[in-house]
Amino acid sequence: MNFLTWAIAGLATAGVIARPMRWPEWIWAVSGAALLIALGLIPWQAAAHAVGEGWDVYLFLIGMMLLSETARAEGLFDWLAATAVNHARGSTFRLFTLVYLTGTVVTVFLSNDATAVVLTPAVFAAARAARAEPLPLLFACALIANAASFVLPISNPANLVLYGGKMPELSAWFASFALPSLASILVTFLALWFMERKRLSGACAKAVARKPLGRGGIAAFAAIAITALLLILVSAFDQPLGPPTAVAGIVSLLAVSALARRSPLPLVKEVSWGVLLLVAGLFVLVEALNQTGVIAYVAGLLSRPGVDPVTLGAVSGTVLAFGSNLINNLPAGLITSLAVEQAAPPRLVIDSLLIAVDLGPNLSVTGSLATILWLQAIRREGEDVGFWRFLKVGAVAMPTALAAALGARLLIG
Repeated sequence: MNFLTWAIAGLATAGVIARPMRWPEWIWAVSGAALLIALGLIPWQAAAHAVGEGWDVYLFLIGMMLLSETARAEGLFDWLAATAVNHARGSTFRLFTLVYLTGTVVTVFLSNDATAVVLTPAVFAAARAARAEPLPLLFACALIANAASFVLPISNPANLVLYGGKMPELSAWFASFALPSLASILVTFLALWFMERKRLSGACAKAVARKPLGRGGIAAFAAIAITALLLILVSAFDQPLGPPTAVAGIVSLLAVSALARRSPLPLVKEVSWGVLLLVAGLFVLVEALNQTGVIAYVAGLLSRPGVDPVTLGAVSGTVLAFGSNLINNLPAGLITSLAVEQAAPPRLVIDSLLIAVDLGPNLSVTGSLATILWLQAIRREGEDVGFWRFLKVGAVAMPTALAAALGARLLIG
């Protein structure tokens, strides 16, 4: 019976990553979860409990998606991309740097999914208008979406998943991740520049038309800034991030829509609600694996006696970073979260695992939901990046940044 559970969970995860027949990711996760319940491999009560455990993550995603969609509809991301082109003053390298910095800010305050889904098309349009080679700029969006995703607890939904919704206080978060985040962002930038330096040596247009940011765009920007400050405050008091994020997203949507004198319903329809079903399905798949003893085995590895925390953090973080590319970092984070809950390893080890879950996916296009969404976004624009093309860049960018980030965290102690 355990083998059948593993097989179904594995096939469902493969479906999420590969999207056979171009079906949405959530269909494969939900189908796998439903099959496990139908075959009696997991009691429906346990499945329902697993789904309920993710309430904070769902609310967080709802709020962030509403904020992102509101900002996109008001042209905020197009304005940012056009501003980057105009400030590049004809230098492709300067444009690359500005896009990278913009992606950093969007990731930090709106999560990596926003960078992948909303900023990427705007950057592609700006690159086309500036007659610049788009691929290095698109890679910048993809890699910074993961490299900057542990600056703040709100920067990546996987952060909430790994800590089971019980986030460290903000002061403790900064103490653990400020230096590793800086190392991750800088090293990823240098690695990507090195790999794409020939494409970045030319010139681009010095200026492109930039539509003025209207009242709705200014209001959307203000809503994002206020939400970021609110979440930082909530995190500082060690409170769940989901409810305030959802409230902020809903209020922002309604306020901006009222300002623009239009119905909010069209924007609501544009939100990728299937992401919530995807996460719920993955929670059920991971709970089924938990009942087979897989997670207890992983917990045993994390609690082996006689292994010092530095060694355990370095080894477990490295293994998880590469392993996230085999099964996607969201299920990997869920599995690790349950294993951490059972093993209760030192904080140094937990932090190393979070860095691995966030940064590891920069190796391949299968590593994270954000990268998969990025790939979909550029395909809609007529661009494509194959598995090996991404791996060529990721094989340099991810291990070097991982070594720098893990090294920084382990150095802090």
